[in-house]
Amino acid sequence: MLPEVDHRLGFSPLEREFEIDALPVEGEMPPWLRGTLFRNGPGTWEAGESKMRHWFDGLAMLHRFGFREDEVSYANKYLRSPQYQHVRREGRIGYSEFATDPCRSIFKRLTSAFSPEFGSNASVTVHKLAGRFVALTETPLPVEFDPETLETVGVLEYRDGVEGIGTSPHPHTDPKSGDALNTITHFSRTSEYRVFRLPAGTGTPRRRIVSRIPAREPAYMHSFGQTERHVVLAEYPLVVNPLKMLLTGRPYAENLAWKPERPTRFHIVDRESGERAGVCEAEGFFAFHHVNAFERDGEIFVDLLAYPDDAVIRDHYMDALLSRRGPTAAAELRRYRLRPGKSASYEKLSDEPLELPRMNYEARNGRDYSYVYGIGQGEDQASWPDRLVKVHVRDGSALVWREEGCYPGEPVFVPAPDGRSEDSGVVLSVVLDAASETSFLLVLDAASFGEVARARVPHHIPFGFHGQYFGEGET
Repeated sequence: MLPEVDHRLGFSPLEREFEIDALPVEGEMPPWLRGTLFRNGPGTWEAGESKMRHWFDGLAMLHRFGFREDEVSYANKYLRSPQYQHVRREGRIGYSEFATDPCRSIFKRLTSAFSPEFGSNASVTVHKLAGRFVALTETPLPVEFDPETLETVGVLEYRDGVEGIGTSPHPHTDPKSGDALNTITHFSRTSEYRVFRLPAGTGTPRRRIVSRIPAREPAYMHSFGQTERHVVLAEYPLVVNPLKMLLTGRPYAENLAWKPERPTRFHIVDRESGERAGVCEAEGFFAFHHVNAFERDGEIFVDLLAYPDDAVIRDHYMDALLSRRGPTAAAELRRYRLRPGKSASYEKLSDEPLELPRMNYEARNGRDYSYVYGIGQGEDQASWPDRLVKVHVRDGSALVWREEGCYPGEPVFVPAPDGRSEDSGVVLSVVLDAASETSFLLVLDAASFGEVARARVPHHIPFGFHGQYFGEGET
């Protein structure tokens, strides 16, 4: 255990797997909250005698919170991915991660670069694709799991010939068809971004390419925007030279180059026809997460969390996380105004730094909206995010939940079944309580941001990334 108990407890491993029928609950759970919250993130950064180098590289662990009749159940289980199985069998990693790479011969590095093998350590989020529950990361093969038991079913292999290495773990859903929309980057002599659809049906999953965008040096893009008519890709000046990546044999993150002299380019693509509707350029910046995008009077507005450069990636190496209080950079909530063929301008929507943003996706994604929820931090930029924040994007006002010694995770918005306003519902967040060395599931009223209830887990839950809530009957 760490000599000082603070946020760094969230980066210590959780080895055991639990099944708990009923957690102790303080307060009263909303009677309509009947469903399941799945969370995803690293369970350990240890691989035998070696260690993962980056927060993003830890072995995936799924967490399940079930809600029924004022009771909250809990279970957690490691995803039995090829990477996990190799680590447990061989005592070391067998596949390259974002910033950690196994020791391999030059020949093996070259052959795997031409025909990459993926450990499918899907530790970023959870989604339902083609009727299957899957864990996702930035490599193209999801891992299917059983939503009732969290048992790993296996890698979901697409048999469609769509090639690529880097994909977004944040697909969008077409509200009309239910299809998933996503992007994948194909690295080659002539690289390209490929926008594709995955039909909502439960048959053999086959992706269909909607559009191709050439890229000489592909950018690192974690997410993208969707309006009612278009897909918007923000191409940052954080790029990879495919040939150099092939020759170095280093993990992906160590091939990224920040080129501040380049602009950030917004590619606008018709999500039905695939027609490239235009490109807008802005001064270079970086972002992990889009919040929302919408159209009004012939213009496109893209809200995202912007960083001035790529320092945030270096901030999340494990050595850095365990040696200082927290990240040196904070994200700024910006709204970019896009007019195809012209430069993009932006306005700052709030003074509150945010990350891991969520909104009322079902009602407002792709449309004008009012509220975004995220994790935030105080004026001391060296601190680890220690609060939940609700921002009113129309006037910049904010509501904050905070408790001393507690570090919340991504806030997941769950709409009330009879909700009449955008913020009718609750916000769910897994919170690390450093003082008690445990975690709890926090339930906030999304409108007032006041606490409704909490359910305590008898151990700490390592810091994760993203999750999804599915209502009763959806699992």
